[in-house]
Amino acid sequence: MIKKGLSYIGIFFLYLLSLLPFWFLYLISDFLFVIIYYIVGYRRKVVQQNLQNSFPEKTIQERKDIEQKFYHHFCDLVVETVKTISISAAQLAKRVKQTNPDVVKKLLDSDRKLVGVAGHYCNWELLAQSITSITDKKFMIIYKPLSNKIFDQFFIKTRSRFRGIPVAMKLVLRKMVELKNEPFITVLLGDQTPVRHESTYFTTFLNQPTPVFLGLEKMAKSFDSLVYFCDMRKVKRGYYTYTVVPLIEDAKESAPYEITKAHVKYLEKVIREEPQYWLWSHRRWKFKPEDIENAVVDD
Repeated sequence: MIKKGLSYIGIFFLYLLSLLPFWFLYLISDFLFVIIYYIVGYRRKVVQQNLQNSFPEKTIQERKDIEQKFYHHFCDLVVETVKTISISAAQLAKRVKQTNPDVVKKLLDSDRKLVGVAGHYCNWELLAQSITSITDKKFMIIYKPLSNKIFDQFFIKTRSRFRGIPVAMKLVLRKMVELKNEPFITVLLGDQTPVRHESTYFTTFLNQPTPVFLGLEKMAKSFDSLVYFCDMRKVKRGYYTYTVVPLIEDAKESAPYEITKAHVKYLEKVIREEPQYWLWSHRRWKFKPEDIENAVVDD
């Protein structure tokens, strides 16, 4: 009962925070940066190791600059995610804009099933809400359930505010089969770390062998989807753009691993251009090919 009560208090507090204007939330972000970076040192060793392995050609100072910029952005990401709890459609449209609306409209007007991929880059929560707010098609938001059921239900409700359909990761295929006779849209994060028994395919990503989920490729092939990449960029604090980039037109006829390599390489290109906006605190390289029996290693 105590845990349940504390959960509801936490949710109420988050909702009140979300009502604050952006300028005030960014003051909180600046304060968080000092706490997280200088005092707590949240995952700094993980971030530093990831940057060193990914950019061995950069100087120590260059990696240090990326590290500090990342933590500033990370704190912005925290308060912006809180803001999604109550952000209005007008605010969302003002802060997240499409760069190629003609391509987006063509995709949305088609009868194709659309499988999109993005990364933990910029603000993926705002990206998902932005896309769901511009279409009346069924849009699946894939998520990993939280262990706290009260918070899990709360964030499901938050993610479905603009007609999105939150679907737990393990139920995605079942939901897609349910929608097989009608067009639908989904966006998955392609840079999550697979669990050990699913870490069977490795490709080079940011200078190191990296296990990649094959679920997106299997899904796209099964439903002959058009595969696209959501290229999100940070314009300035609190403002983003995204470009919809078609990757694979005919998923069913694509070569093995072609879809997977395409979205991994595109994300790497984005990260190398502005590395501070990727989630460097993520323990992305838990497994190595030699740790996995019968691993497929593909450059």
